[in-house]
Amino acid sequence: MTIKLLDLFCGAGGAAMGYYQAGFTDITGIDINPQKHYPFKFIQADALEYLAEHGSEYDVIHASPPCQAYSLASVRHRNEGKEYPKLIEPTRELLIKIGKPYIIENVPGAPLINPITLCGLMFDLHVFRHRKFETSFMVLQPSHPSHKGKRIGEGYYSIAGGAGRWKSWGTVKKDVSKGTAAQWKEAMDIDWMTRKELTQAIPPAYTKYIGEQLIGML
Repeated sequence: MTIKLLDLFCGAGGAAMGYYQAGFTDITGIDINPQKHYPFKFIQADALEYLAEHGSEYDVIHASPPCQAYSLASVRHRNEGKEYPKLIEPTRELLIKIGKPYIIENVPGAPLINPITLCGLMFDLHVFRHRKFETSFMVLQPSHPSHKGKRIGEGYYSIAGGAGRWKSWGTVKKDVSKGTAAQWKEAMDIDWMTRKELTQAIPPAYTKYIGEQLIGML
């Protein structure tokens, strides 16, 4: 049986690749922006409009609404009056109305209901990148390895588009958090994205973990 998975606000496909690795082979990504590196079928469209019109045609729906309204990285801009779209609630309302199994992914601080937290250390990755996942089905929360002795800039990376962490050696300051594009790709286990795309992605290991549990239920 082929299970059709809809990937909303898909970006360049980090979440989609995880579901593919879990066994989902019929994946369609939707994003309002063009995504030339998305590795599966892609449709450029408004995610909520597409969900309202076509959501019932799919068996499983994943959504990663924009995180800037909740992210720590955007606090300064929000304090300066910049407003970002808050799309988690309207996305959830549509998903519940459609009635298919769903996953909503976002950053810590986002208004998700009973989410689990996933971290790169759970999957032997060299990135922390904590993300929350609300699901309409039960997913087990894995144990969270200690961060003790693991530091950004010392074998681990902060995959972000903003300012990094700076460390001084005498009079020289070096950004130790960012690393090279190749190091970012290895840390995230993603080899098809640009550096900018990586800043908006999640490691495929996260959705592979969720997808393996879901596909067993389906």
